[in-house]
Amino acid sequence: MTLLKLIAFLGIIAGSFILLSLSPFEFFEAIANKFKGKKKTIKTKVKEATNKKKPRGIKLLLEETKEILKITGKTEKFYTLCVASFFLFVIGVIVAVSMNNFFLVPVLSIGFSLVPFWYIKFTANFFKKQLNAELETALSVITTSYMRSESIITAVDENITYLNPPVSDVFKGFLTQTKLINSNMKIALENLRSKIDNDVFREWVDAVIACQEDKNLKTTLTPIVSKLSDMRIVGAELDYLLYEPMKEFITMTILLIGNIPLMYFLNKEWYETLLFTGIGKAILAVCITVIFISLAAVIKLTKPVEYKR
Repeated sequence: MTLLKLIAFLGIIAGSFILLSLSPFEFFEAIANKFKGKKKTIKTKVKEATNKKKPRGIKLLLEETKEILKITGKTEKFYTLCVASFFLFVIGVIVAVSMNNFFLVPVLSIGFSLVPFWYIKFTANFFKKQLNAELETALSVITTSYMRSESIITAVDENITYLNPPVSDVFKGFLTQTKLINSNMKIALENLRSKIDNDVFREWVDAVIACQEDKNLKTTLTPIVSKLSDMRIVGAELDYLLYEPMKEFITMTILLIGNIPLMYFLNKEWYETLLFTGIGKAILAVCITVIFISLAAVIKLTKPVEYKR
């Protein structure tokens, strides 16, 4: 009966969207705009900058997801993620109610709703590896040209056709700014520095800025680029170890979930105790909670090797 009431409630919500000709995307976008707030004052910005308290938990996950989407140029996908999160939240509630286990309602609803954000964070690791590989190629060929021509504009212009997105888009913007907007090289390079979130890239741009005053410093560019090669080599050697926690997590999750139907055939009394008694339902909720917490920890561990200054 409870499940039927829940389905009826969801039907009323869906019908309301249809009657009002309102898209779920528009609904969540309107809600998100309410939380953006007014323009921050200088005092507020200073307080936020000097505040050492860092966000944690779900708030940190949301901020990391926004940052990843911003880097990958898919900021508009955040509202889609929110809609997917809401639907998974509803599915989690339905599954828990259908099992008549109210201990699982907060666990499955919150856990399922966070899956889209965990997915973005996990796939961002592959994006970073591709970005590092493309940066290695781009900075290598541009540095070689710069060593010969001693002009960063010429070096970028000669090799822009050989670069791939997203690195090519960044350097195209640099050429546009230097040729059509502002000829101040230092300002253009400082803007270029902020376009890619990579410590080696920022160090390389800093060295190029220094080369604008002293051309003899151009010999420092090659060792900086070689750091990307070192990262790729170390990453390849540690690739198996980096994804070992994920493999162990998948194995243990399959064993844990698989034991529930297996228990039905081994000892039906234990199976009924687990699914139909208060203590069993609470134990099942604890197990599912541990799975979601472990998933978050594993995704945090599986990061590509990066150079830190």
